[in-house]
Amino acid sequence: MGRKLFILLALLVVGGLIVATPPILRAIPDRYAVRWLPDSLQAVALPQTDSAVLPTLAPVTDAGTLLQPTLPPTSTSVVAPPTPTAIVVASEATAVPTPTASATPPPPTPTSVPIPPAFRLTNFIHQFQEWNNCGPATLAMTLSYFDWVTNQSTTAAVLKPNPEDRNVSPQEMADYVNEETPFAAVVRANGSHDTVRRLVANGIPVILEIGIEPPGEFRWLGWYGHYLLVVAYDDALQQYWVYDSWLGTSDVPLENANADGRILTYADTDTYWPHFNRNYIALYRPEQAQLVAEIIGEDMDDERMWQKSLSRAQADAAADPENAFFWFNLGTSYNALGDYEKAAPAFDQALTIGLPWRMLWYQFGPYEAYYEVGRYEDVILLADTTLKDRPYFEESFYYKGLALVALNNPGEARQNLEAAAAFNPNFDPAVIALNELGG
Repeated sequence: MGRKLFILLALLVVGGLIVATPPILRAIPDRYAVRWLPDSLQAVALPQTDSAVLPTLAPVTDAGTLLQPTLPPTSTSVVAPPTPTAIVVASEATAVPTPTASATPPPPTPTSVPIPPAFRLTNFIHQFQEWNNCGPATLAMTLSYFDWVTNQSTTAAVLKPNPEDRNVSPQEMADYVNEETPFAAVVRANGSHDTVRRLVANGIPVILEIGIEPPGEFRWLGWYGHYLLVVAYDDALQQYWVYDSWLGTSDVPLENANADGRILTYADTDTYWPHFNRNYIALYRPEQAQLVAEIIGEDMDDERMWQKSLSRAQADAAADPENAFFWFNLGTSYNALGDYEKAAPAFDQALTIGLPWRMLWYQFGPYEAYYEVGRYEDVILLADTTLKDRPYFEESFYYKGLALVALNNPGEARQNLEAAAAFNPNFDPAVIALNELGG
């Protein structure tokens, strides 16, 4: 495949011996198109997408009903309940204390861990990502903080066996840490500046999942999802410093670069972090589990976290009703709470306002909501739109397969479920669905 592709590109770029149609160009994997095609052909192979959005499915007649307050949670299930202990803020000269054990740990309470006005973590080894390798590269550089030396090829072999896979989810990254290393990781939604700063100040690195508009010469590529590793913050300057697997560790030209990190202002964080419902991943040593739970507090409880996420999304959407990401977060929160009848119109509203065409590369809430309420044709439409020219998403194949099963089309359903399982053999839902389909 690699040699044939190289020959095709050589013909296109050097010899000009064939006429390259848009379908042929769009079939070339992006990483090869960027590397080998001239700008004029890249514009066809990688179409400009500033105005491209996902299709609108159904108008929402009364979106305001989705913003009404909901009842508080009743569940008390807690993820990794902490043991109360005195916590000392880490600094350059002090280490994070080891928590003590308790026979009957209570659920977490709102954290009282103070936040110093500025703090920096050190000992990271930066890695520039290969094409579409943001997640594996960011995870590898985060693990270097613990002197766990690895590289993005090693992490990617588990996280995305197919190099064309466009997305590695936060949960997949946390699972890698928990299953492949002696360290631990937890994924939470609806994060806050306070939580991020408390974690960092206590020696716990944090990865943020955000949306970005690529800068400068890359801006024509359009909106993407991206991971950033927080290495420092300063409240007086109202900013974080981040290690960026794509753009490096500095905002200045490479010849003058340093390892301080790229600047991410609190204001820009407030703009782009909600594109992914303020998701974050905290990595820590096992003996820090209690400390992490103490800092994250009641958000360690899944139901409580999603109720708070729902309330926040409602407030965000009410304050800025033309922001599609806020409505998307509303749908995500309703999904997590099992209220699909409200999740579906929330996603409808987001689509009506306009979502980037890459949105379903990273987040799959509309598939889930529409499937659960029986809108199988809408699931298939969104999957086909996302897979067009870029058949690189096991989740899209998977949900399309489920919808086809529901529409009594087992043959085509099997094809899609097999495509999902073949594309990512570690994607267990597709394997389970194939076994249930039988025959």
